[in-house]
Amino acid sequence: MSTANTTKNTVRRSHLGTLSVLAWTGDPEAGHDMPYLLVYSLGDGDGNDEERTAAVLGMIDECGLKVGDMTDATPASVNSPIRLLVEGGQAVLTMPYLSAQCPAPEEWLTAADGRGHAHLIVASRPWPEATPGQPVTEETLQAFLGTEEALLSSAHVLLRVSELRA
Repeated sequence: MSTANTTKNTVRRSHLGTLSVLAWTGDPEAGHDMPYLLVYSLGDGDGNDEERTAAVLGMIDECGLKVGDMTDATPASVNSPIRLLVEGGQAVLTMPYLSAQCPAPEEWLTAADGRGHAHLIVASRPWPEATPGQPVTEETLQAFLGTEEALLSSAHVLLRVSELRA
């Protein structure tokens, strides 16, 4: 007799709060033209700080990612629940608990087209100062994500860029 394994859903959607996506590139002049996407919570979910953090960590786990590690999901043989489509100047990111269209700057689109992949960072800590739809300065982004602690407390994945076919 066999039994079915079922994945226990450990994420309470209401604890995640507002999830947002930000697109940017490194400095092409310095040879750092990687297209980046950042998924972050505004920290406005139900519950206390511990419950909101646990929800984000649960989402990261359900995506098959590990905090502090880099996952390479670029090979066609990798079956990832995270998908990235680029269409009409937008980065369309689909993953558990999030489906978002993110306006992408021209340099991001160029880098994504040239590389064929993007570096997705999923932050485990909230960023309430980064209001969706409002510009984020390089200094503000650096203050949030520019430390070793911030990078090690996030999950990282290289994603293939897909495009709609005519």
